[in-house]
Amino acid sequence: MATPDELLKSAKTVHFVGIGGSGMSPLAEILHAQGYAVTGSDRSESDNFNRVKAMGARVALGHDANNVKGADLVVYTAAVNMENPELVAAQALGIPMLERAKLLGAITRTYPQTVGVAGTHGKTTTTSMISQILLEADLDPAIFIGGRLPLINANGRAGHGDVMVCEACEFMDHYLEMTPAVAIILNVDADHLNYFGTLENVIRSFGTFASQATGQIIYNAADANTVKAVEGLTNAPLISYGFEDGCDWCAKNVRFENGSYAVYDLYYKGELFAPIALGVPGEHNVQNSMAAAAAAHLCGATAQQIADGLAHFTGAGRRFEFLGTFGGVTIVDDYAHHPTEIVATLGAAKKLPYKRVWAVFQPFTYTRTERHLHEFAEALALADTAIVTDILGSREVNTSGVHSKQITDLMTNGVYLPDFPAVTDYIAAHAQEGDLVLTMGGGDIYKCARMMAKRLSE
Repeated sequence: MATPDELLKSAKTVHFVGIGGSGMSPLAEILHAQGYAVTGSDRSESDNFNRVKAMGARVALGHDANNVKGADLVVYTAAVNMENPELVAAQALGIPMLERAKLLGAITRTYPQTVGVAGTHGKTTTTSMISQILLEADLDPAIFIGGRLPLINANGRAGHGDVMVCEACEFMDHYLEMTPAVAIILNVDADHLNYFGTLENVIRSFGTFASQATGQIIYNAADANTVKAVEGLTNAPLISYGFEDGCDWCAKNVRFENGSYAVYDLYYKGELFAPIALGVPGEHNVQNSMAAAAAAHLCGATAQQIADGLAHFTGAGRRFEFLGTFGGVTIVDDYAHHPTEIVATLGAAKKLPYKRVWAVFQPFTYTRTERHLHEFAEALALADTAIVTDILGSREVNTSGVHSKQITDLMTNGVYLPDFPAVTDYIAAHAQEGDLVLTMGGGDIYKCARMMAKRLSE
């Protein structure tokens, strides 16, 4: 049986089933840039789908057995049903098939210095920060991000240097397919428990990921679960970051300007490394930026290049992404889909100079919603008004009968509205000049942000 690395090496044409996915389109972009012929299909159009199409990939709307003809390798995600006509056809034709995470693992091994960014929260932002620094420093990295980096208006690119910066996702242990030179652990929280079962298992999984690093392990010393995950590891030197003097990388004199933008002095091994001014709001981004600085430094960026890159980085797509001000109302879109992330995002928003902050939240997956009903209600209570839409189940079936109204029933500031048109009508009728409307969720809530922007600008 050929390994993923051997399958990738022998292929010339690679077909992606679900090419518009945030974890698929960057891989398609990287392989296309490396000279592979790329084809793909998806159920519906999206920004990612249109971008790979514009890049020259042959893409089709809808799944059809004919789409895989001529492919040497078919790539699919865990979300795709094995009865998908393209996978059935690939099997019948004897075309090798690879799950997306295995392909990513194989791609990471084609670069001598892969930086794997793991953590329950902040992966996309931190991967984007490192990418921005290395791109501006002309270090030409390959990039794989779960969100769009505005600097390149893409989720991925094939660099010509030794470095690949890669978001490493813990979902179903996918990141264990990687062999990073540098492993980063930002934080460890209770998520994906329908797979992991317990927080202890989550911690153990992150420890396994770090144990696969061949160069260095960068970890958040301010996060107890992360410290537990890397305890006793001897495979690579440990590099710590945090707010205590004993950390290798340390943020001191942290203060906030314009409400929520951090300015601080970054110390490395007890010496002042660089004054840092962040271009993204929120206290949580101080920690993300320290991890980014530590990684960029290992990749050869100078102190000035690190400071400049962090100052110029204003967020990744769907990570506190300012869409603009329409009819006096500012709209920001964010991927926050776990209570911890909602608290961080709304906490940053509330410190910005807006009259009122509206949260529009689309719960993502039934199991997560049921498990965190009370925490979602508490987190959303930080907004002046919180609108909760129907749950996007993704690959799940609603066996428990959980409903979004169960969240708003626990709140004094909660409004349940089933769909995006209803939300758009409500915001158009109630939001006022000087307000901030923040859409949040791991699904397609970004479409609602655009609908509201269009309506308000009219």
